[in-house]
Amino acid sequence: MLEIHFEDETARVDDKIEDLIRKLLNHTAKEEELAGELEVSVTFMTDADIQEVNATYRGKNVPTDVISFALEELTEGEVAIIPEEGMPTALGDILISVETAERQAGEYGHDFNREIGFLALHGFLHLLGYDHLTEEEEAEMFGRQKEILASFGLER
Repeated sequence: MLEIHFEDETARVDDKIEDLIRKLLNHTAKEEELAGELEVSVTFMTDADIQEVNATYRGKNVPTDVISFALEELTEGEVAIIPEEGMPTALGDILISVETAERQAGEYGHDFNREIGFLALHGFLHLLGYDHLTEEEEAEMFGRQKEILASFGLER
C-alpha cells in the first residue's frame, strides 16, 4: 500500500485533487507491481518557490512544473538507507508548481485536475527510476505515462 503525505504551500489545492492523486498513484503502484508499505510526499508550491528549488538543486534558475527527489537513488559518497522492519519505505518527494500546472492546463487544452494528475504521475515515475535523458528512456517513460493515464481514465 502507498501512503501519501500532502503539503499545500499555496492554499489552492482541495481535497478533491488530493483524492485524485492518491487514487492515481495507488493505481500506478499496482500497475508497476510495487509491494510492501511505501510512502511518498507531494508538495504543492508556487512558481517562485519551485524556481528556488530548481536553482539550488538543479542549477536551473527558472520555474518548472514538477521536481522529484528519490530517496532510494544514491549519489557518490552516499550510504543506502535501509528501512527498519515494519516501517514503510520512503520513495521520495514530489514538488508540483500549482501556477505552472494551471498555465499548462490552458496551453494543452485540458482541465487543471488532469494536469495535476499528470504531473504527480510523472514525478512518481521518476521516483521509481524512470527518466527521459535519452530518446529510449523518454519513449519508455512517456509511453508508460500514457498507458497508466489511459487505464486510470485520465487521458487528454
